[in-house]
Amino acid sequence: MDELSTGGPTTAPHSAGNDKPSFPMPANACDCHMHVFDPALPFTPNAVLTHGAATAQQYQSLQRRLGITRSIVVQPSSYGTDHRALLAALEYFGDSARGIAVVTPDTPDAELEQLAAAGVVGARLNLVQRGATDIAMARPLTSRLRRLGWHVQVHMLPEAFLHEIDSLLALDIDIVVDHFARACSNEALAPLVGRAVHKLLASGRGWLKLSGAYMAIPSESNNLHRLDDFVASIAQQFSSRLVWGTDWPHATEVDKPNDATLANLLAKWISEPSVRDAILVSNPAQLYRFTG
Repeated sequence: MDELSTGGPTTAPHSAGNDKPSFPMPANACDCHMHVFDPALPFTPNAVLTHGAATAQQYQSLQRRLGITRSIVVQPSSYGTDHRALLAALEYFGDSARGIAVVTPDTPDAELEQLAAAGVVGARLNLVQRGATDIAMARPLTSRLRRLGWHVQVHMLPEAFLHEIDSLLALDIDIVVDHFARACSNEALAPLVGRAVHKLLASGRGWLKLSGAYMAIPSESNNLHRLDDFVASIAQQFSSRLVWGTDWPHATEVDKPNDATLANLLAKWISEPSVRDAILVSNPAQLYRFTG
């Protein structure tokens, strides 16, 4: 049975299997990348991805299964700049969650302040499932985000990441790169992406999300171990700049992965429990401003 097999009964919507991770999750472990979808809300007309109901209440069953208590709710491109689902989820989760919004240079200051008060700590530019944002918005947004203490989160294909890495670093704001920077999805570019990720993390302003591993390997492959060497090379030097996430409800995937299997990859890559616990607890506490 391959690593993305969905055999067996599910105990959480949009997640295969019913097993728990092979290692004990530490207290205050944080899932740094998940989404909510509310079927009562309309998708933006140009939505690339759509998904059925994936509610905060449904997600809590996955939290219980994995042993996670904190989460980062990321606004999906499907809703553009309509944050109603995000704000409802943040209210439901309370102080155990933070949010990542989708904003543009036209977003009023009052709306940014409302989002910040609700627990939003960053803004996402999604250049893969294109919608409301593009990379040209990064510079005009940065000074406004910096005043709020936010960071910029980017989701980019390898070619775009390589093209934009220097301009991102020049923004002088924390940059969080989604989904392993999709490092091994284009095998010809993988060595260059690896060097660019090292450059980003060495700057002291960069972070990498170990989330959505299936997006970081070639689309025809189920072999998540293609990421082993890449993660080993960055974890050795930059473990303090790594965070982990499920990418629930796995909106890009027709066959939902086993989230325990995805969590177990972290244990394989990071064998030292104290380092793994930092990636799950203290690193996200710093980046997303959790206290306690």
